[in-house]
Amino acid sequence: MLPPNLHTLLEISLRTGVIYLLVLGGIRISGKREVGQMTPFDLTLLLLLSNSVQNAMTGPDTSLAGGAIAAATLLILNYLVAEMSGGNRRFRRYIQGEPSLLVHDGAVNVAHMAKEHVSMDELQRALREHGVSSYKEAALAVLEVDGSISVLKYDDIGASASTHLNRRRRGIKKP
Repeated sequence: MLPPNLHTLLEISLRTGVIYLLVLGGIRISGKREVGQMTPFDLTLLLLLSNSVQNAMTGPDTSLAGGAIAAATLLILNYLVAEMSGGNRRFRRYIQGEPSLLVHDGAVNVAHMAKEHVSMDELQRALREHGVSSYKEAALAVLEVDGSISVLKYDDIGASASTHLNRRRRGIKKP
């Protein structure tokens, strides 16, 4: 059997790993907007969450070694998740999610807006930030995995592009 001190440190490492996976899953489920655009409420939640899980990670051990093991476990797990995300597309999609199309060819995708909890006000703000006055003038607006909204104007589409989005730019009606 392991000495009590080593046993305690291994238990802290295991507890920390479980909490890391639980919090990572919770953040992933909360959606892209929560991760990319922190409001004061999000920051408050994050600070309170970190404080609330501290005891679950270290248990009654408040020693320097216990804190160091918990921190090292978090850093190692974060490194491993980043490495796995870089090499495995399916795992990366599960952890980071996928971009969501909010506007396509001047039309708002209401289902994606609702799923991603993006309001029309937020969309309009992002469009204005990209110099677009209305969603009708946007070829594409995409909610990226980091929570930001990318906008592609019709003017940004090259004249030689043969996509259906370019037809509108050249004055050709959609079929």
